[in-house]
Amino acid sequence: MSDSLRDQLLGLGFKPAPAPKKPDRPAGPRPGGKGDARPGRPPHGAQRKDGARGPQKPHGVAPRAKGRSQEDIDLAKAYAIRAQREKEERIAAEAARQEEARKRREARAKLAEYLKDKALNDKDADIARHFPYGGKIKRIYVNADQLRALNAGELGVVQLDGRYVLVSAAVLAEAESIFAPAVALKVDPDAPAGEDPYADPLYQVPDDLIW
Repeated sequence: MSDSLRDQLLGLGFKPAPAPKKPDRPAGPRPGGKGDARPGRPPHGAQRKDGARGPQKPHGVAPRAKGRSQEDIDLAKAYAIRAQREKEERIAAEAARQEEARKRREARAKLAEYLKDKALNDKDADIARHFPYGGKIKRIYVNADQLRALNAGELGVVQLDGRYVLVSAAVLAEAESIFAPAVALKVDPDAPAGEDPYADPLYQVPDDLIW
């Protein structure tokens, strides 16, 4: 419609048609947006009264128990104490063994030093004198005079570095005070006759016989 016709109609008393009304837009935030507030839940990012963000936990609800019970904790402590005690006992036992080994080494070295130039072994001896030592039957070669002195307790035998040394009774006593396990043969002259069957030189036994 041209402006002249519109003006003529308005002049005759016609009113212009009203413009279509736009639907009202809700005042709240759009669903699903950051400002969406569900019933009973504070808006996203809202600050709680205690100053922290996020939903506040309801009052009067006890926290759920976590971790082990007191009985489990006590049992674990008991196991830990026992394990520590056993460890300390092992360490102490090992230290005692090492100390004993050290003393034996020192005693053997002292004995070896003491026995220098004190051996009475005869390189020409041909009589085997057997005796028990270390769970086996051992022997040392002596001459006839040495055999009588040995059986009378006037001589003795000391084991040193895998060999058997014939020594006097006085030297044997001192050797025993230095390192008693090294004394291989010590005859008691007051012992009843026949108590030592190996005193007889005719009594021959193999060296590897288990005693």
